[in-house]
Amino acid sequence: MSFQLIHPLLIDLPESVNTERLTIRCVRPGDGFRVHDAFVDSIDELRQFPASLRWALEAPSIDRFEAFCREGYANFIARRDFCFLLLLRGTDTMVGCCGLHRPNWTVPTIEIGWWGRTPYTGRGLITEGVAGLLDFGFAHLRVCRIAAFVDDLNEKSARVCERTGMQLEGVLRHESADPDGTLRNTRVYSKVRER
Repeated sequence: MSFQLIHPLLIDLPESVNTERLTIRCVRPGDGFRVHDAFVDSIDELRQFPASLRWALEAPSIDRFEAFCREGYANFIARRDFCFLLLLRGTDTMVGCCGLHRPNWTVPTIEIGWWGRTPYTGRGLITEGVAGLLDFGFAHLRVCRIAAFVDDLNEKSARVCERTGMQLEGVLRHESADPDGTLRNTRVYSKVRER
């Protein structure tokens, strides 16, 4: 199996795609307040996994998240990183955030990550969003492999991986550490594009 490599700046990408219940849209300038509000709703859950979500330990501010959105949009245009909001379809209600990160265009492969807004979890929306973003990566970025690196104790994210057809490749033992020095294991899941 081989893949035709293309310069990433020449890849035409839609800024949003729809699933049954969601619009998956790249972050844009002006989205900072939306991300801030979703983060504040979810801060306790996100801070359970400080080794893999160190950014969640920082104090929330609208300016911080606005800077994140502006940088995210610039990275999307430059094809360096791809951050998306999960919005209830037909609304501006943010239910989560997801992204495709650290592309390796020479293979090509990419990593996927996500978090859900706590009041909207448990409804299958994050699974739907992750499945939609996997499809986006294969169809539009033309990658051949998408990997997820999940804290070994994050059972909800592990279930999302399994429900979206990602396979467990293994566990990286003592791969990361909490700020207090507690060593953490990381599960590696992946999905590959079949020809």
